[in-house]
Amino acid sequence: MTPTKNKFWAHPTAEIQKGAKIGKDTKIWQNCQVLGGAKIGKNCTIGHNCSIWPKARLGNGVRMESNTDVWNFVNLRNYVFVGPSAVFTNDLNPRAKYPKSKYPEYGKWLPTLIKEGATIGANAVIVCGNTIGKWAMVGAGAVVTKDVLDYAIVVGIPARIMGFVCECGNKIEFKRNKAFCKICRRRYVEKGQKIRQIE
Repeated sequence: MTPTKNKFWAHPTAEIQKGAKIGKDTKIWQNCQVLGGAKIGKNCTIGHNCSIWPKARLGNGVRMESNTDVWNFVNLRNYVFVGPSAVFTNDLNPRAKYPKSKYPEYGKWLPTLIKEGATIGANAVIVCGNTIGKWAMVGAGAVVTKDVLDYAIVVGIPARIMGFVCECGNKIEFKRNKAFCKICRRRYVEKGQKIRQIE
């Protein structure tokens, strides 16, 4: 496909199935598959060798690097960044002999929500059923096994909080439950283990 006014662009090797919804100015690179039913917002970039499944949802401004699959029930909100070869899951107890579609009594697929502006580092694994908070940052190679707070930096296996990060991507430090970004000058307050940006 070639770029046209008010539409997305896809490399000639990309497979875009009928029924997929793709927003204006989105770019989809080599050897990608976007399956029918998938929804991708405006101004997204999908790197090479990625697949987007029918019940996956991507908001506006998402940037997804190469070799990543977004399975059913994975929801990436606006401006999420996904590093190369990150892994999403949607099944906690998968069995080849007992697929969930035929044996729902054995379990169910679980959703994963990545909130606005969050960053998923290269080779990170996001175990299904969890939520990554807005503007949070998951370090490269981390394995997320539980919810991540807004603005939190998590690293390791399993992932643990190592600090907090500003919307602009720079680390912030709290003193007396308040933080100030020296780069962009945004301000934050912490209350009850929740981080909120002060308008």
